[in-house]
Parts: sequence; C-alpha cells; structure tokens
Amino acid sequence: MLSRLMSSSVRSLDRECNCTVRLLDDSEYTCTIQRDAKGQYLFDLICHHLNLLEKDYFGIRYVDPDKQRHWLEFTKSIAKQMKSQPPFTMCLRVKFYPPDPAALKEEITRYLVFLQVKRDLYHGRLLCKTSDAALLAAYILQAEIGDYDPGKHPEGYSSKFQFFPKHSEKLERRIAEIHKTELIGQTPETSELNFLQKAQTLETYGVDPHPCKDVSGNPAFLAFTPFGFTVLQGNRRVHFLKWEEVTKLKFEAKTFHIYATQNEDRKIILTYFAPTPEACKHLWKCGVENQAFYKLEKSSQVRTVSSSNLFFKGSRFRYSGKVAKEVMEQSARIKRDPPEIHRAGMVPSRSCPSITHGPRLTSVPRTRRRAVHISIMEGLESLRDSAHSTPVRSVSHGDSFMSSRGHLEDRSEASTSGVISDETYSPSDSVLPTPVAEHGVELPSARHLNGAPCSIDEEKESEARALKEGQAGEFRPGRKAPRVVRSRPSQGADVEDLNKFILSVLRLFLVTIGLLFALLLLLIMLTESDLDIAFLRDIRKTPEFQQFHFEYFCPLRRWFACKLRWMGGFLVSK
Repeated sequence: MLSRLMSSSVRSLDRECNCTVRLLDDSEYTCTIQRDAKGQYLFDLICHHLNLLEKDYFGIRYVDPDKQRHWLEFTKSIAKQMKSQPPFTMCLRVKFYPPDPAALKEEITRYLVFLQVKRDLYHGRLLCKTSDAALLAAYILQAEIGDYDPGKHPEGYSSKFQFFPKHSEKLERRIAEIHKTELIGQTPETSELNFLQKAQTLETYGVDPHPCKDVSGNPAFLAFTPFGFTVLQGNRRVHFLKWEEVTKLKFEAKTFHIYATQNEDRKIILTYFAPTPEACKHLWKCGVENQAFYKLEKSSQVRTVSSSNLFFKGSRFRYSGKVAKEVMEQSARIKRDPPEIHRAGMVPSRSCPSITHGPRLTSVPRTRRRAVHISIMEGLESLRDSAHSTPVRSVSHGDSFMSSRGHLEDRSEASTSGVISDETYSPSDSVLPTPVAEHGVELPSARHLNGAPCSIDEEKESEARALKEGQAGEFRPGRKAPRVVRSRPSQGADVEDLNKFILSVLRLFLVTIGLLFALLLLLIMLTESDLDIAFLRDIRKTPEFQQFHFEYFCPLRRWFACKLRWMGGFLVSK
C-alpha cells in the first residue's frame, strides 16, 4: 500500500514542472504547472498576480534552445512549445502596443506599457531626436524620483542614471534642466502618461525589429507597429505600409514576402531574407498576428492563413486572441476600484550616496558593457540580455546579422546610440511611403521594391532618372542606390512560380496515386485474404460490402481472369 502511494506521488511530480516568468519590472513570478498545461493557464496566473484586466496587449516571450525567440501560443501545451527541459524561464512583455495609450482604461495597464516603452528606449529600439530624448528621460525622472530636491539631487545627478545605451554630457544637462523647471508637481501617473503620449508620436513606437537583408544584401530591420508594416535601415524608415494596404504575408525557408496594394491599382512585393528559416517563420507569425489584431473589426473575421500557396507544403497559423477594437470595447466595461500599483524607484547607474531611492528597477538593468563608439548610420548597440528583441541598428554587408560594422570616433551628440541629433534627423524626411514609380504602364505582374533610405527630393529624382539610366539618382555618400526591379526582370519570378506550380501538381498526382494504391490493397485484403481480424470481419458482414462483393467485385474478377487466360494462350501460341 505504501509503495503504491509513493509511486503515485512520484508520477504526480513527473507531471509537474516549475516555471519562472520575468515581469516588466524585472521581478520574477514562479509557479508550478502541469506538463500538459496550455499557455493560457500560465498567462491567466500572471495577470491575476498583477491584478491586470486589460491583458490582451501583453504576451509571454521565450527563447528556444537554438536561441530563437518566440511568443508563447496560448492554445498549445507549454512543455511542447518550450522544446527544453524544465524549469522553464520566460518573460512577460507588451505584444501589441496600444495605438493610443491615453485610451487605456486602467492606470495599472498604462504603468506596465510605460515600463515596456522605457525598456525599448534603453535597449535602443525607440529612436528619437536629442530634444525628444531629453524630454522622455525627464519624464522618467519625474515619474520615479519625484520633484527636484536640491538636498537629495546634487549637481550632475541626472548623469547617475542610464536612460539610453549611450548619451552625452550635454544631453544629461538638458535632462536635468527640464526635470528641474518644467515638470514640478507632476504625479507619477501624469508623467508616465505624458511619456507614453510623447513616445507614441515617434516612428519607432511599438517596433519589435527583426534583422533581415534586402535583395541587394543590405541589412535592414522589419517591424510591425500599431499602424502598419515598416522597414528600417540605419536610423531611417525606408518603407511604410498601412495595414489596410498589406494584402498578404508569405514565407518560404528564409525568404519573406510582403504583398501590398497602394492607391488601389499599384501592386508591389517587398522581399527580404531572414537569418534562419525559424527566424523567418517567427517573423511571419508576428506579422499575421499584428495585422489581425490592428486591422480586423471582430475576432470572428480571423482566418487560418498558410505560409505558401503550394499544395501540401508550408505552415498554417491562426491568430487566436481578440482584436484591438474588441479589447477597447471590453475595457470600457471595466468597473472596479483602481488596483494599487507598487512602483519601483530608479537606482543610479553609478554610485551616488547622497541619493536615496527605492528598490532597483531592473527594466533598465545594470549590464556590464564595453566602450563602443558607433556612428549614427550604424544604429544602436545590441544588448545581449534584452528579452524582447534586437535593437534597431545596422550591420555591414558582408558580416553576419548581429556583427557591428566597425568603430568610428564619437565626435558629437549625433553619434550617440539611440539619440539622434536634431540637425541630422527629421521625422518628415524618414516617414516615407513605399516608393512606387509614377511613370510607365502598370503590368499585371507585381514589382519587387527594396531600397536604401533617401530623402523625398532624392526619391523623386531617382524615379525620374531610373527610366533613362536604369539606376537611382544621387544619394548621400556611403549609401547604395535603391534597387528597383521592374516588370521585365520579373519574368524570372514568373518562371519560378510556374515551376513551383508544376511541382505542386506532380506532388498532388503522386499522393492521389498513393491513396488509390492503398485503397486497392485494402480491397484485396477484404475480398481475397483469409485474415481473421475483427476490423475486417465486421466490414465483411455488412450488407453493403456483401452486395458490392457479389454484384460488382466477383464479375470484375472473372472478367480479369478471362482476359489473363486469353493473353496467356495468345503468348503460348506465338
């Protein structure tokens, strides 16, 4: 009896596993789950722990043994998705950024989004001008250390904190100046909301960049935002497609295609190459989920999508959550007393004994970093322990996706990581629609468009000269001209699509032949074999089978036997 109880308890332990989820304030939530528990169960536990109701903006991210990031699917088993042995370690992150943070119903939701966007700023995913950077950092100071106090905040106090991967002394002085003079009296919730409303106006708000290369081999980052699909190169947004314009997302191996229609009649295709097939599939799934969340009116409109249009090939995926409009409607019905928020104070990045703060806020973790000087066009330095995604930065054409292009001397504010000089950066220059030629006749075949960033005037000039010279106009030194492949070169793509179609038809034919052969074997086993199997015996006893056997199969068998005897006699006579 005792041994039976012990073995039962051991089996129960085998069915359980420990799970640790790192939250946005870098605290950890640990629990024990059943091995067959689905992702929704763990997510609900975390939301209950945080007292979070507007939970559809958030998700759980994990990294598999091959170092590929994934979002945990709530409809599938956790253990099967992790592909590793417990204990499991994951992170809670914002998955869908609210298009308007001020429209969030509860303060606890805004606070968690604030922590995520602050993390994006620190890790180099949220690019901004120096003037915007100073204001954002000042909002963070006001939210987390309160009003300026000469007794607690000595000269140079802002330099003790790390808001960006790297910043200059001039920017630190400007942050302190704004904090001292412009934000006095703001409560933490007001400063957090002002921070989010300012961040919302930036091009890279909500960007989770995926490193890729374009058809010319130039490094780029693909990202999905609340407003559409965007392509970043360096610190510039070179393509932007609204979700209404994107018609299809497709991938095959490491190749990712974005199909879109602009101005109702201009069809374009953007093609990029991910580092691995797994990274490409993750990119595709993120795109499918973001488009469904932000574009659709109801979750009932969600359809299962396929990664390819070939028969018996590709991945199938269906977004399983609510869409943004439904989330907003559900939030409006929340009626409860605001939950208590335990805000964590900031800690200086360097020792400063005269400043007293609360517990350490590790959403801007103190990480050992090497001294690196990076130019503006190289983007931002990668932080290894970032559990969200890759910072927006460029890499050299011949190097790997995560290697740097080299170190250049840091001569001014313009070369600091994450902070862009006002003189070298203008949102109006980088908010570019996807370049589409104004001349020529549109052919049925879509055009592949990839290119390096350019200003509006340069883009117009390149479009005019491309018709005469077959190449783009003048660009800034050190950049390649955009590669525009028009309808005639796209014939190669048409031939490739035709070959794929023929291959898929052959595959369908072979599968059909295989099914027919399997049915023939089953028929022979039923009619000619003496196998006494319960399955076969039950089928033989059915009236339908007996009628088929005597009225159709036996005459057909006699006809075949007659023909075979006739052929045998004919061959013998010869």
